[in-house]
Amino acid sequence: MIYCFSIVIGGGVPESERAKELSKQLGVDILPLQVIQGHTPFRELVKRYEDDLIVAVGKGAPGRVMTEYGFKNVLSIDDYASCFPNIDPLAQYKKWTKMQPTDREMALRTDPCSQRVQAVFIVSDPVDWSRDIQVLCDILRTGGLPGREIAHQPPLFFANDDIAYQALFPAERLGMGAFRIALESIFNRIHTNNMEYTSYGKPNPFVFKNAENVLLQVLQSAYNNIQSSGEMQPFKRLYMIGDNPSVDINGAKQAGHPWFSILTRTGVFKGIGNHADYPADLVVNSVEEAVDYILRKEHTS
Repeated sequence: MIYCFSIVIGGGVPESERAKELSKQLGVDILPLQVIQGHTPFRELVKRYEDDLIVAVGKGAPGRVMTEYGFKNVLSIDDYASCFPNIDPLAQYKKWTKMQPTDREMALRTDPCSQRVQAVFIVSDPVDWSRDIQVLCDILRTGGLPGREIAHQPPLFFANDDIAYQALFPAERLGMGAFRIALESIFNRIHTNNMEYTSYGKPNPFVFKNAENVLLQVLQSAYNNIQSSGEMQPFKRLYMIGDNPSVDINGAKQAGHPWFSILTRTGVFKGIGNHADYPADLVVNSVEEAVDYILRKEHTS
């Protein structure tokens, strides 16, 4: 019996780096291929924007993430904003911001002031909402050239659309979906056309199909006799363990067979029974309980 684990987690760092962290924490070898983060599907857009100037937004190292995917002309929003004097009117009050020399050199080398931004990618949760909304409105309203005339909006991509998530604070924290709502509300108020965007991440069935493809690649790399041709379905069951009914469970339900949804009471969901709107196939108290169930179900110990 073979078990493949495709780990769907938050982003902001390259999959290769996350795989190393998980390997150390779990005591097993995790391949970068087995790590699916919210922004992982962005690599499918490399051919479309490989040489174009793109802006990457979010915590961690969004520029490095996109560079590892193969994008050749990437700037983080920190780098991009630093090249436009006074673009953030509140910058003087943000004593906590700090620019790294290597980032500034990269930003100046690309001369973004004379290039149109061809696409914007929200890679992970934005840190400085006030600046990012201001700069993104500038980019989107002017066709990628802040300070210039109004022009057609460049494409905008979000890694996920989670409005809230459970962190260390007792109450849920606002996520990327909340940032998207804030940006969209302001943009639509000041611009003649509504903001256009594409949102990846759960509950989009694409995410689950992509996870299936990744798992199949892992199997094929280990067992050459497994083929993915035709209508073959190598998986009897795939388990989705999550704590957010509207995102995790809803996504698994939309994806359909072979997905089996397990809802945990460890995060967003803390109800006694099942969720009323997005009921899971199974509700448990913890991830450990979910894993125990899977091992029993699959006849192993």
